Amino acid sequence: MTLRPEIKKYLDEGAAMNAPQAWEIPISTSRKLRMGRVAVSGTPEAIYQVEHKFIAGPTSDLPIRIYRPSAQGPLPAMVYFHGGGWVFNTLDMFEQCLRSIANKGNFIIIAVGYQKAPEHPFPIPFDDCYATTKWVFENAETLGIVPTKIGVSGDSAGANLASAVALKARDEGDLALAFQALIYPCNDYEMKYESATENGTGFGLTTKGMRWFWEEYLQSELDKHHPYAVPICAESLKDLPPTIIVTAEYDPLLDDGYNYAEALKDAGVFTIYREYAGLIHGFMIMASVTPEAVIAQHNLADEINALLNG
Repeated sequence: MTLRPEIKKYLDEGAAMNAPQAWEIPISTSRKLRMGRVAVSGTPEAIYQVEHKFIAGPTSDLPIRIYRPSAQGPLPAMVYFHGGGWVFNTLDMFEQCLRSIANKGNFIIIAVGYQKAPEHPFPIPFDDCYATTKWVFENAETLGIVPTKIGVSGDSAGANLASAVALKARDEGDLALAFQALIYPCNDYEMKYESATENGTGFGLTTKGMRWFWEEYLQSELDKHHPYAVPICAESLKDLPPTIIVTAEYDPLLDDGYNYAEALKDAGVFTIYREYAGLIHGFMIMASVTPEAVIAQHNLADEINALLNG
């Protein structure tokens, strides 16, 4: 289908602002400008509890937010890694989305503000995310979490991080993940797929922008072949947890998600794939722009529960 009308309006308004590209100005300035995007995510709904705290990471204390939908428990849990090209964004931008999913799924969400590239390139953000996931497993009883029902999720760069955490958890055998939910993931550094050309410009995230993000995150040639940095490089995808992959029709990363879903299926991993028509990269946190964001949040919560209870 064509772009949804509200998405076209959003893109037209953004184009009219003629804002500089991220690589054209200092990163510190880009980060400040992006703070205004919190409004796009919509008004956060009421939830039983949001706890802000810090945990010890491998190289820094890490801010986390724990979204608890009710006083009952123990509950399943999802550890969430936010998007932003490993360079941008804060947890504030994801407040509506994560409250919504926690409420709709009746499970706890733990989101982490991992350290960002280029000041902290791979493997630092990945190590932060793995350490957070391990902390959740180690503290499941105190947190009121069912230890056999913990999964990981993320959007865009966060989905890359979730994919990598799932790979290492399988390799190390120390964390038995119940699922991975990957929202428009970027798991293929080379981007030699059709959507990178067809959707490369005019739909928000551009292919040039995505390549710039990769270069900020991966600062050595070896990193570009490391499976925890570029998950499609993994020698095998066997024995990964049941997976949900969400993509958008007008996203340069559309084929990235589709290809990863197909590779998982080929490896025998149970995989649910859902492409949202007429939408663009980032739509899941655009509740003030399109009603499809909340629909997708509801769908994701339902699909996670189906995996947990299947």
